[in-house]
Formats: sequence, structure tokens, C-alpha cells
Amino acid sequence: MTKHLILAATLAALPAVASAQTVLQINSSLPEGSFAHVFLQEYETRLEAAAPGAVDVQIFMSNTLGKEEDVLQGLSLGTHHGSLSASAVSQINTRTAIFDLPYLFEDRAAVQTFASSPAGEMLADGFDGTGMVLAAMWDNGFRQITNKVRPIVVPADLEGLKIRTPTNKQRVEMFNTLGANATPLSFGEVYSALDQGTIDGQENPANVVDTAKLFEVQGYMSLSNHVYLPTFLVFGEPFLASLDPELKDTILSVAQDVAPWTFEWGETTDSETIAALADKMEINEIDFAAFQAAAAPLYESPTFVDVIGEDMIAATKAALGIE
Repeated sequence: MTKHLILAATLAALPAVASAQTVLQINSSLPEGSFAHVFLQEYETRLEAAAPGAVDVQIFMSNTLGKEEDVLQGLSLGTHHGSLSASAVSQINTRTAIFDLPYLFEDRAAVQTFASSPAGEMLADGFDGTGMVLAAMWDNGFRQITNKVRPIVVPADLEGLKIRTPTNKQRVEMFNTLGANATPLSFGEVYSALDQGTIDGQENPANVVDTAKLFEVQGYMSLSNHVYLPTFLVFGEPFLASLDPELKDTILSVAQDVAPWTFEWGETTDSETIAALADKMEINEIDFAAFQAAAAPLYESPTFVDVIGEDMIAATKAALGIE
């Protein structure tokens, strides 16, 4: 009888133990095997090691948990836990549109300088009142210019070229200002448009040039680094509020700890990808200062300033030592 009571007590305790483990679900719009997937797996490994038995990280790629915009809204409602997102957050926190300004970040070191500066804090504060919290900014990558006519070294080299851009008014204005004929197209149309000669070139990270096989219809890749966009790991306030304070701090601190690793991974992967593409395309550096000067008027354009905010732009330029 005593043994039966002990067994019953043990079994009764099991659900309580299981329920004590916090489930943390994180959504991403990118597919399995992408850089975002690699980053989230690293985060999962580190977080579960830092809080053994306390948290079960569950990763959902390709918007398995719903459309990215719906997931972000769900963070504030408490129906979702976390999301690793990029440009979509600018609809929620317009300060993140600072990354739409061209030639602002010369390299990943500049991005990390920004992230740890008062400007980075200002960007994070832009999430106040949205129902979500910025845990960390992780890598994503720089966009490069490719075309089939000539190397792009200075802005004048863009004159007369039809360059495909996303359907993004900031990117369209940027390329028109630099002298190109910006041609907005959905990404699914890019390869055929390049192949048929409807457009001369496009702009995307090197890994996209590689994985989408754009090198088959492009002869030149210019390492313009004209726009850098990070990924933002955000968590819902209702989810964080439900946690034990110690676990909450661990979830946020581990996200910060992973950040430098993502930038190192991105730097290495970019180098490897560009080196591999060098066998398939002619690759050149640009005159960064010349492009930065040509893009200067955009820093006063209402298309950018009215969205980002003059204070955010000023703080970012101060953090980066830009006059």
C-alpha cells in the first residue's frame, strides 16, 4: 500500500515538473537552412545550456506560425512569443528605418558600434508602447550591386543603367539620386528580367546572388555595401511578463551574447560566398566616400526624414562620427 502511494505521488508530480518548463516559440519568415535558421539554432543551444531544464526553445521557419505581420501583432497580444524579423518591424518602430539610409554603415564593426551607442538605445526605445521588446540586433548583411554592362566604381558608372530595386520608395529614390534608372520589381521577376534584358542589374546580398544564380545573367558585382539591414530579435511583453525574472533576464542576456557571433558568422560567410562568386563574375570594390557624398541629399529627403525622425538620424551620425 505504501509503495502504491509513493508511486501515485510520483506520477502526480510529473505533470507539475513538465509544466514548469517554459516553451519559447520563435518565428522567422526565412526558410530552414538560411542564416536566420543558423542564428536561431545557436541561440537555442546557448539558452538551453544557460537555463538547463527551464526553457524549451522551439523554432518555426518560413512563417509557420503565420504571416510575419500577424506574428508581430501577436507578440503584443500575447498569442505569440518571439520573432526574428527584418524590414517588417519598420511598420511598428519607424526608427528602425534608419537602416534604409544608404552608405550609413561602412562595415559590420560600424553596425555594432551603433548597436551599443545612445543611438542604438534610442532605436530600442522606439519599441516602447508597441507591446514588444527588442532583445538584440543580429546580422543580416550588406546589399551589393550587380549588372551586365560594366563595373560600378563611382556613382557616374550607374548613369543610364536600369537597376531593379524592391518596391520600396526609399530604395527607388536612392538609386535614382545616384544616377541609375530605378526599376521596382518583385524578386520573382528578377532573373527573367535580367535574362531578357528588361533590366541591366539589381541589388541584393552576395548570398542571394549566389543562391538565386544571378551570376548566370550578370557579369559584374560591385561591393557597394549600400544598405545594411540587421535582423531584430523581438519578444512580446505579455510573454516576458509571465516569466520568472531570472529566466527573463537569461533569455534577454543570451540574445545579446549571440549578437557578436552572428556578425562574425556573417562576415566569414560573406567572404566565402564572394570568393566563390569571383570564379563566375568580375568583382570590384567601390569608392565608398564618393557614393556616401552622392547619397548625402537623401539624409534631408522627406522620404527618409519624415519616417525615421531627425533625432534618430542625428544620433546615428554622431555615434558613427559622421558630420
